[in-house]
Amino acid sequence: MTRADLTKKPSDVAAMFDDTAERYDLLNTLMTGGQDRAWRRAVARAVDARPGERVLDLAAGTGTSTAALAENGAECVACDFSLGMLQVGTRRQQGRRGVTFVAGDALRLPFQDASFDAVTISFGLRNVADTTAALREMLRVTRPGGRLVVCEVSHPTNPLLGLGHRMHLKVGLPLLAKVSSNPDSYNYLAESTLKWPDQPALAALVAEAGWERVQWRDLTFGVAAIHRARRPEDVSA
Repeated sequence: MTRADLTKKPSDVAAMFDDTAERYDLLNTLMTGGQDRAWRRAVARAVDARPGERVLDLAAGTGTSTAALAENGAECVACDFSLGMLQVGTRRQQGRRGVTFVAGDALRLPFQDASFDAVTISFGLRNVADTTAALREMLRVTRPGGRLVVCEVSHPTNPLLGLGHRMHLKVGLPLLAKVSSNPDSYNYLAESTLKWPDQPALAALVAEAGWERVQWRDLTFGVAAIHRARRPEDVSA
């Protein structure tokens, strides 16, 4: 996979993440200048997981984000379709209370209807072949009144910051790719970010999938954004 678009082959994406599993958390920190830690804390606050709740963390990778969600006593499931990521995560999070690892595809989640109080996905929604279908599948496994939190790359609203961000994606990441042992991951990140919907467009997709009370807030001037929503109380919604 050397070129990115928004009609991904799941097998290609899974293979790419399998190859980067051991260094995934380190690469995240390097590529974001350490902002990934602050973003993870922001997601945990937005999810607001409470003791006794069940929380699904999709595209959880090595479970670093899931561990943060479980700190307050919630039972958290780290779900990913990359077996390499899950293997690394299982090893690193061994003995961590409240964290369970499950292999699963976001388009066909292996969970019953209304299984979770909250569902969250961080920097994984753009890797799914059908964004709206994935959001509907998340709706299915969330209880009525339950919460959705999506943290994803986005687009700075300031024109100058936006220009700098695009230059970083078009020039900076390809330079990193040249010295990387897995250049496809950098190329994919840059191109998928450039093609990803902006904040209002993603909010519209969330609402289209059946979620209500959709809102968002920018992180790091819009380089990333958190979208929040609720499943309607009406079970038939």
